[in-house]
Amino acid sequence: MATIITDIKEKFRRGNICIQLIYINVAVFVLVTFVEVLFRLFNRSLMGVVEWLELPASITRLAMQPWSLFTYMFMHGGLLHILFNMLWLYGFGQLFLNFFSAKHLRGVYVLGGICGGVLYVLAYNLFPYFSPVVDYSFMVGASASVLAIVTATAYREPNYPLRLFLFGTVRLKYLALIAIGMDLLFITSGNAGGHIAHLGGALAGLAFAAGLARGTDATAWINRCLDAIGSIFSPKPRKPKMKVHYGTGRQADYDYNARKKAQNDEIDRILDKLKKSGYESLTTDEKKSLFDASKR
Repeated sequence: MATIITDIKEKFRRGNICIQLIYINVAVFVLVTFVEVLFRLFNRSLMGVVEWLELPASITRLAMQPWSLFTYMFMHGGLLHILFNMLWLYGFGQLFLNFFSAKHLRGVYVLGGICGGVLYVLAYNLFPYFSPVVDYSFMVGASASVLAIVTATAYREPNYPLRLFLFGTVRLKYLALIAIGMDLLFITSGNAGGHIAHLGGALAGLAFAAGLARGTDATAWINRCLDAIGSIFSPKPRKPKMKVHYGTGRQADYDYNARKKAQNDEIDRILDKLKKSGYESLTTDEKKSLFDASKR
């Protein structure tokens, strides 16, 4: 068991930001599901506790749990829910990284989730259609975050070709437009909150990509906050111990100058060899010495 956990930690550390986000989502889903099973075995319900991590439509309830605007985007309502979201996140996350940085992906994920959540809360409190259920509605899922990534990529490379099963090659801009259009058409369906959040995420992705093209990074403040939080929990590097050398100052200077001259003579010799015979003629030690000298 310890080996499995170590392997997971290592893969998480070595994975890119897309893989890390998937690991976080899956870990949260497995943990919450496992705890729910334990509670049911004792005829208890975890629903009241989980709701504190879900995003409420009620503004009054949201004021009591403002952190849920962030936590909800890592929660999922079932196996198929998280499966499809993570498949989209992996596919379009990897594509996103071809055109943007890892920090941009992290920032867009959070920005899309926040904008999707805000639009969801606003819509449920502004439109009379939702007033009967506003006090009992909660939302979970990474869909808004994922659609922000899709939309940002589509804005950056609208004509990027995608091969889809049964549909053949489709340009990315059309796929994004179809996804947004479906959300608009089903905005009053049983999953109205999800479709509204998707639209908020799409707007966030569009704003990010358009702003970045003009030199403005809409995710900069998010990444600064996440870096600050991360620095609190990351281990601080130990300061190297100072080595004290005893001896006369004149002798120390003489030894230093002698070593410095020997190093310079060696580099001059390697450079002469490089000029006469080319880089491939150098030995491994000579290449290393030349590389180390270039960094000084």
